[in-house]
Amino acid sequence: MEELKKVYFIAKKDMGAYYLKPPLISWGLMLPIVFVLAFYFRNPAGIKEVVPGLIGLTLLFSCTSMAAIVITFEKRIGALERLLLAPLEIRTILFGKTLGSSVFGLVITIVITIFLIPIIGLSINYPFSFSLIIILSGIAFSLLGILISVGVKEVFEAMTMSNFFRFPMIFLCGVFFPVPSMPFPLPILSYLLPLTYTVDGLKHCLLEDKGMIPFYLDLLILLGFVFLLFSLSLFIFKKRIRQEF
Repeated sequence: MEELKKVYFIAKKDMGAYYLKPPLISWGLMLPIVFVLAFYFRNPAGIKEVVPGLIGLTLLFSCTSMAAIVITFEKRIGALERLLLAPLEIRTILFGKTLGSSVFGLVITIVITIFLIPIIGLSINYPFSFSLIIILSGIAFSLLGILISVGVKEVFEAMTMSNFFRFPMIFLCGVFFPVPSMPFPLPILSYLLPLTYTVDGLKHCLLEDKGMIPFYLDLLILLGFVFLLFSLSLFIFKKRIRQEF
């Protein structure tokens, strides 16, 4: 319970300092709205097919927007050093950072979903499954951002690296094009990226089981990404601390 309290207060501090700011909130809300309008005006009849991908993109960009730079930024201003001097485990710091980023991403995604679903004329067929997929995906995407943040030294490097991962996912993860229809070897790359399993799981929940992978496998693979990304983040973070502090 003591560790959970520490995680909560780290997340609360990050929410107040970074996430609950008008520029970040507006960015999180405007990006998916722009995508929706662009595809709606292009093909109104086919907009339903891309809604799972748009929700997945919203979650990806919202969860990684600040997570990818938060640790690097706190190194620059000395806030990270104060955290490291506190009686906190390194994994507790990472858990707190991940929680703050995940909560922000999930809130933005839920707002967009509530706005989008009735307008497009869809419904969430399996609410519990939908909740599981976005929670696991949010944690995985936040940890992807944290991994980037602990792996670079400067904020501009973190921003560049996050876009290096995020923008290829838009085209490789089944957001707008079905993965099986892509030319070889692009499907292999798709299956190595977490957003693929998010979009597939959301298709199960929103498009009457049109996903290509069994839903339980989507969840298990996303859970595997969570453990892998956290382990890598923890390893690199400890290594960086020994080198820089």
